[in-house]
Amino acid sequence: MIAQPFIAVENCKDEIKYYQSVFGGEITILRKQGEEVLNADLLVDGASLKFADTKAAKPVQKGDYVRVFLKIDTEEAFRKIYDDFASSGTVQTEVYEAPFNGLLGIVTDRNGVCWVLSYYRA
Repeated sequence: MIAQPFIAVENCKDEIKYYQSVFGGEITILRKQGEEVLNADLLVDGASLKFADTKAAKPVQKGDYVRVFLKIDTEEAFRKIYDDFASSGTVQTEVYEAPFNGLLGIVTDRNGVCWVLSYYRA
């Protein structure tokens, strides 16, 4: 079994580029309607984040029903992702030294998606 985050956003065409600016990776457009992107994947280091425009996904409410947990490979990448989301979002939990010998921080991005970011030291 593979679990993949499925994130509904307004204006998927632009927002997928925003997430690419945070994570890097390759965008794959899965479905379009005219110039509108309805579904897209962002492939990052072997992981796939799935996105849908709200016109396609039709969410009932924007909000914090699902949190996306990310285990990030390096402290540098952890801090970049945290800072990028925090700059245009809301910090829920400041970065702290977690009991698992690493860092943890929780931030809600500008689209209302809550990310639980973790970095485990070796």
